[in-house]
Amino acid sequence: MALAAVPVATHAAQMLVTERTLSVDAAREAAVAALEQCRKDGTRVTVTVLDHAGRVKVVLREDGANPHTAEHSLRKAHTALTYRESSAEYGKRATSRPAGAGALHLDKITTAGGGLPIFAGKDVVGAIGISGSPGAAGQPGGARDEVCAQAGIDRIAKGLGG
Repeated sequence: MALAAVPVATHAAQMLVTERTLSVDAAREAAVAALEQCRKDGTRVTVTVLDHAGRVKVVLREDGANPHTAEHSLRKAHTALTYRESSAEYGKRATSRPAGAGALHLDKITTAGGGLPIFAGKDVVGAIGISGSPGAAGQPGGARDEVCAQAGIDRIAKGLGG
């Protein structure tokens, strides 16, 4: 009965949507650029690139990268995608207030740096996560991972338009 009272406006309802997302070619190019940057820094990492819906597009694991880096790079990318900010920024926010701790129990969420969202204008079209860089003096490893992630985004930025 309650449904009968709800007006049906199918003539105005949109049945299909078009969403912007990262192509496999762009994901591969970003991943390769990120891996190249980490190699220049002498680090062995895993790079994970996700599309707008959190689906894995590319994973590159450097020879000799530690086993945990595959999962951790995915978590970093997923966190950046979910919160539309770097995983490091999310981490600072989540750990600064006890009420935010609940989200840390969600699947694929981390507070570690190294994940960045990929924007085309205001749309998040994907994310990139890097794991494996050791911390420099006074810095967590995620800061170096983030430099590599940014190099990947910079490589494809021109093609992302707006």
